[in-house]
Amino acid sequence: MLNDLFLVRGFFILILALTGFFLRPFGMAAGWATLFGLVFGLGVVFFEVRLKQVSLKRLIGAAIGSVLGILGAYLMSLVIGGAIRDNIHTVPFLQLGLLLLMTYVGLIVGANKGDMLNLSALGGLFGGEKVSKHTFKILDTSVIIDGRIADIAETGFLDGSLVIPQFVLRELQLVADSADSMKRNRGRRGLDILQRIQKMAQLTVQILEDDFPNIRDVDMKLIELAKVYDCKIITNDFNLNKIAQLHGVEVLNINELANALKPIVLPGEIMRVFILKEGKEYNQGVAYLDDGTMVVVDNAKRMISKTIDIAVTSVLQTTAGKMIFGRFDERVHSVYEKAHAERPERTRSEHAPSPASPHQ
Repeated sequence: MLNDLFLVRGFFILILALTGFFLRPFGMAAGWATLFGLVFGLGVVFFEVRLKQVSLKRLIGAAIGSVLGILGAYLMSLVIGGAIRDNIHTVPFLQLGLLLLMTYVGLIVGANKGDMLNLSALGGLFGGEKVSKHTFKILDTSVIIDGRIADIAETGFLDGSLVIPQFVLRELQLVADSADSMKRNRGRRGLDILQRIQKMAQLTVQILEDDFPNIRDVDMKLIELAKVYDCKIITNDFNLNKIAQLHGVEVLNINELANALKPIVLPGEIMRVFILKEGKEYNQGVAYLDDGTMVVVDNAKRMISKTIDIAVTSVLQTTAGKMIFGRFDERVHSVYEKAHAERPERTRSEHAPSPASPHQ
């Protein structure tokens, strides 16, 4: 599809160049006319590429603004033509300059104010414009550096378009160019994650040039951008999550998703864990599950660097994640240790060859 588009663009530019060569506009020589057609074709293609990144609201706003600008310039030209009658050079110059000025101003103002249009109220073809905005999801710097967003995207749980603001890319580049080796490696990993996401066929990745020069804080810029496009922010920043909620902006928090996917453990269940280090309290040991969940075990200080069976006593859910508390009991451990030891023996005996029959 992309190659076909390139072929169409190249053919269009070639046609304009040949048209300039044969028609020779403005009385130009053949070479200059061909160059003029070529440059004009490149300009049209560049305009078409940039136009794809503009929302429908902005396109309609720019069109309305241009029409109003032309209409205003026409009315003012009538006044100028009636006031200045003698100078045949000044009047056309003023009229043409006024036309260009009013058209340009109408185009820019209409494009900037186009986001204020409520196209969904028109229904029909424009009824889905507001709905489509909700499929936009803005990525912040922290979630890009974190890297888990690429794994989530590969599973197909994300739909719509992932939006990366230009000011987030600048911040990511500053981190990648940092003198601190740790920050530099994190920034480069973030850039690698973006390249990985861009290669996913099921996702659309857009770079937004929108900026808010009057706002210096990147988090506030993300919130304002989410308000403009009526979309969600994907982050793992706890502070950004809280501030966005205060401003009425929806947030998809990667850490909350990870906590929700952790296995449910109930008090009384038996777990097999590896005691990694000593706990803060007396006679405690600390273990970690595969997903990073901390397990605090009473009576396990002397079992450091050993795998033991524990009984879960309670589960604590915090904003930072889930913590599991358990107790080590030698009697419980010995029962389950014996079961673990018998299971391999049973497995080996099931797969062992049967003894030969005396009749064979």
